[in-house]
Amino acid sequence: MDQLALLFALLLGAVVSVPVGDRLGLPAPVLMTVLGIVLALLPFVPNVDIPPDLILPLLLPPLLYAAVRRTSWRQFAANIKPIFLLAVALVFVTMLCVATVAHAIVPGLPLAAALALGALVAPPDPVAATAVAGKLGLPRRLVSILEGEGLFNDVTAIVLYHVAIAAAVSGTFSVWDAGLDLVLSAVVAVLIGLALGWGANKLMDVLGDPTLQIGLSLLVPYASYVLAEELHGSGVLAVLTTALFLMEYATDADDVMTRLAGHTFWDIVDTLVTGVAFGLVGLELHNAIRTASGRWGELLGWAAAIVAVVILVRLLWLLPATWLTKRLHAARDVDEEIPVSWRETVVMWWAGMRGVASVALALAIPLETDAGGPFPDRNEIIFIAFGVIMTTLLLQGLTLPWLVKRLGVEADTEREQEFERQLAVRAAKAAKRKLREIEQVEELPEELSEQMLRRAFDIGVRISPELAEDERREAYRQRAQRVKRVRRIEGEMLSAARHEVLAARSEPGADPEVVDRVLRHLDVRSLR
Repeated sequence: MDQLALLFALLLGAVVSVPVGDRLGLPAPVLMTVLGIVLALLPFVPNVDIPPDLILPLLLPPLLYAAVRRTSWRQFAANIKPIFLLAVALVFVTMLCVATVAHAIVPGLPLAAALALGALVAPPDPVAATAVAGKLGLPRRLVSILEGEGLFNDVTAIVLYHVAIAAAVSGTFSVWDAGLDLVLSAVVAVLIGLALGWGANKLMDVLGDPTLQIGLSLLVPYASYVLAEELHGSGVLAVLTTALFLMEYATDADDVMTRLAGHTFWDIVDTLVTGVAFGLVGLELHNAIRTASGRWGELLGWAAAIVAVVILVRLLWLLPATWLTKRLHAARDVDEEIPVSWRETVVMWWAGMRGVASVALALAIPLETDAGGPFPDRNEIIFIAFGVIMTTLLLQGLTLPWLVKRLGVEADTEREQEFERQLAVRAAKAAKRKLREIEQVEELPEELSEQMLRRAFDIGVRISPELAEDERREAYRQRAQRVKRVRRIEGEMLSAARHEVLAARSEPGADPEVVDRVLRHLDVRSLR
């Protein structure tokens, strides 16, 4: 098996792991990690051979962009205090604690290399956490905090990682220079992210076609990352800024096809890239086993110590941080989402699994220093890092569903239903206002006006049937059954039409472009 065949095996596993995970009740990232371990143990499977300097640019931009699509700038702004305490502050504390312990227990490990280890194991993975949390029916506020924490702690950890790696490679370190580099890196990244977001937004308007717009959306995160790195900025912060800008300003409410197709496209990208990344976690077991040959007791002891530090520091930080966040939480901050009980705090603690970012950072450690010598204790750092990743991912990932059920942490469905009802009312009122505006410009027959008024009301009722009164709700239910029957019959008719058009493709003299154009018309009709 060569590298290309290995890549296709991981891509296939990424697709298959989703339905298998749903059936078994296990998160897909955990299954992909197990698949990677199995592949790593097979004698005919080669070691992963990806240049370290390509790991971050290949994996992180699409994952970050896909994650940002599930949130909004307003959500970040509302949760700035809990995100800051969990992301920026907790990453700093975890990095320093891990570096202190690693520097003390690993003989000859330089402080800069220990800091690099601390930075790469510090950030909990948003992909793993939300993949698990999304299946458990957790309160939306916890999922929002985990997503926000995951995005910003990746940014924080990767910037700190680059500073530590630069110190280890060059052999010199200055606190003043490092602090200045951090500030400049952040400023450059934000400027580049805003500039590319603005430019991409304008270019999407020029392109118009949904296919071209979605293609551009795939290129933009890579362009943002690479350009920021070339100008000595933070690539991940640039991608985050670009994605937030586009989510805020590049959304056209009437561009239905682009939104539906884009959502599907980025779900596919997220699934494939995430699967490959977690498969790499297991595959790197090859190198970990080779590193541990004859030193199992020593290396496992070091890894266990760092795992304990990572898990305990998160718990010991979350307890006072959650209390402080509640004290700082003002009554007017109705949108701020914070854990409301110790049970939710415990779930947040146990959801701190390490994953994609830690894998990418571990694999991206340089092979040599500027002096031409090997990077200090690179194999030991990678072994310890993968010990942390595997332990947290498998132990916490597999037991989190049990813990959530045991603690009785559930989603606030009543609040979600109430918000859905409010949105339904607003949608129906907006439709009625638009109808009144049209009636002022156009003269509509009374029958047509009444029909349109009923449809405006139906817009809200279809979203939230509770809006209708009992009698009208029953009438709506009967009408909905009739509409459902009509749609079923029309769907079968359209299916027959599509089969007939597709059959024409194989007929002599048939123009495939014309066939595809007619088929697209039928597909759009079916979608509507």
